[in-house]
Amino acid sequence: MGRKRLLLIGMLAFGAGLGACAPFPTVPYGDRGPDHTVDVSKVPDAVPGDETPSRYGNPSRYTVLGKTYDLAPSCKGYHDRGIASWYGTQFHGGRTSDGETYDMYAMTAANKVVPIPCYARVTNLQNGKSVVVKINDRGPFVGNRLIDLSYAAASRLEMLGTGTALVDVQAVTAGEAGPPPSAAPVPAPAVTTVASAAVPAVAPDLNPEIFLQVGAYAERANADAALQKLGVNGVQKAFILPVNENGRTLYKVRIGPVAGVDGVDSLSTRLAALGYPDAEIVIP
Repeated sequence: MGRKRLLLIGMLAFGAGLGACAPFPTVPYGDRGPDHTVDVSKVPDAVPGDETPSRYGNPSRYTVLGKTYDLAPSCKGYHDRGIASWYGTQFHGGRTSDGETYDMYAMTAANKVVPIPCYARVTNLQNGKSVVVKINDRGPFVGNRLIDLSYAAASRLEMLGTGTALVDVQAVTAGEAGPPPSAAPVPAPAVTTVASAAVPAVAPDLNPEIFLQVGAYAERANADAALQKLGVNGVQKAFILPVNENGRTLYKVRIGPVAGVDGVDSLSTRLAALGYPDAEIVIP
């Protein structure tokens, strides 16, 4: 793919029922797909099953590269939008965070905050293509990436060439899925009919708008100060959006729309230098 990012290549180990977690070793690399033609067009979607959290990879809180992540209380109800990337041969055959073997030809993914395993429908917002994946790994830990997809999942979403895509990620449960395929392992490339999860379809948008949110403030004065700081430092298209949440008004400082993933990456770097390292992507 000719791009560098960081990905978890270790796993969290739990002993005797106590959460003593190992560190997350990470390395920069340029990942790629297979060096021969592999037809993954008919690899079946993951089929939601038992979502009991794994013994491994599920600390309530963990820190990678100086940033702390809090695990969501449940996979059920998880829904977010952001930037997807993908990983391939570099980790093919290695261990995922829940102890499984990473198979680049299966419908799997990595995410930073959902309990694992978790099943989710991932939809490419720009073309409407979607897949159901099993999230069994942690990452990606670079920039504003929301989810890392297996090679097969990325291929099905038609994002291999760009390396990234704007996606909608929505958790699905066993009750929302169609009948499972054969329980027998399916070697790659698979030829089983694709199963589908019965969650609402996401309409494609050839030009979805992307915003970066630098903060949500209870006091308007704090939002005004952030807006002024951005303006003084040459950040354009910043604005304040008042939003009523649970009976109180939050003043959200956002920038955008931002031009594509490259624009998001560039602006995120600028914002980090200004003291906003945790700017969040918002795709309405």
